[in-house]
Amino acid sequence: MATKTKRHTGRVWILTVVALILVFYAVRMATREKLPIRVAIATMGDLTKTSATDGKVEPEPQANFEAHAPFPGVVRTVYVHSGEKVAAGKLLLAMDDTQAKEQLANALTALRGAQANYEAAVHGGTPSQRITLIGNLEKARIERDQAQHDLEALRQLETTGAASPSEVSAAQQRLATDSSALHVLEQQKKNGYGAADIAHAQAALQDAQAAYAAAQDALRQAIVHAPFPGTIYSLPVAPSEYVNQGDRLLSLADLNKLQVLAYFDEPEIGDLQVGQPATLVWDARPDQVWHGHILRLPSTIITYNTRNVGEVLVSLDDADGHLLPETNVRVTVTVANESNVLVIPRDALYFEQGSPYVYRVAGGSLHRTRVTLGKLNLSEAQIVSGLKPGDVVATGTTNGQPLGDGQPVKIVR
Repeated sequence: MATKTKRHTGRVWILTVVALILVFYAVRMATREKLPIRVAIATMGDLTKTSATDGKVEPEPQANFEAHAPFPGVVRTVYVHSGEKVAAGKLLLAMDDTQAKEQLANALTALRGAQANYEAAVHGGTPSQRITLIGNLEKARIERDQAQHDLEALRQLETTGAASPSEVSAAQQRLATDSSALHVLEQQKKNGYGAADIAHAQAALQDAQAAYAAAQDALRQAIVHAPFPGTIYSLPVAPSEYVNQGDRLLSLADLNKLQVLAYFDEPEIGDLQVGQPATLVWDARPDQVWHGHILRLPSTIITYNTRNVGEVLVSLDDADGHLLPETNVRVTVTVANESNVLVIPRDALYFEQGSPYVYRVAGGSLHRTRVTLGKLNLSEAQIVSGLKPGDVVATGTTNGQPLGDGQPVKIVR
């Protein structure tokens, strides 16, 4: 009986302790301070994502002209000034071409000599050489025929004893010599110059022709005319200034046909596509905005200052003559423009091992909720699944305490 009483008493104590613990936690939960939070509401709206960088303005290739010094020399006259608008064909600049004319004359003399040598090689010599050769051939035939006649006469005289064997031998030797000389001249007429000689003469002629064409081109480039109407945007030389061959004399462009080379950081290139709209701002005209679109994506990554970037070509759609080549601009490309999508502030997003989630507020507490993301910009995120319009999500606390699943909260307006 006593044993049963003890067992009953023990059970009562255990139940009492459990009840006290439950009451303690119930009281604690009921009296626990609620976490003060800021919230946002998931709403339907538009989400625009942009990517910005710096770029340099340049003329379109077909609308740009640069004049370079065709030879080292002095700038004789400059007929325009920087920023001047010019018509097609206008005289822009002239270099002193005295030496260029002398070089052209020397090149012409060399060309004529090379042409004569090539003609001689092809036809077996010059006209005077060919006439001389024909005369020598005729003379050699006569001498050979005479030697043959003399030999036959001496052989007749030898049979009668009127000529000695030594005279006959001498006549035979003279005939052999004259025949050999005739053979050499005939071979010279037949063969003329060899294939190697002709090839050499032809190569020399081609070199002379190229040199003459280069001299003509240099003389022509010494006088610079505008190839199309445009604006002089660079004029680095002045009259009487000495320039080296290849130095830039001036630059002309149609300022209504411009493009921008923009330098986008490597991680941003994946969002870019041909045709995406872009805006451009120049610090010299901060109140004006130009518009364009991506014309070409980068084919490689380069180092630009300390950045790894891709060069993106942006075509300017509304160039008006006020934006100048070689100026630095700010380029902003719209890489995403989603309409009527569910969006929340990016502050409400959290990640665990790359998986996004939010803290949804319902029933006075936080509920950790996984979400699927769409596009993001600097301030907002598109929610594809996990939330519905009107859901309230926590963006943070006002006292710096971390958020946690199941925590009771109070919303601070």
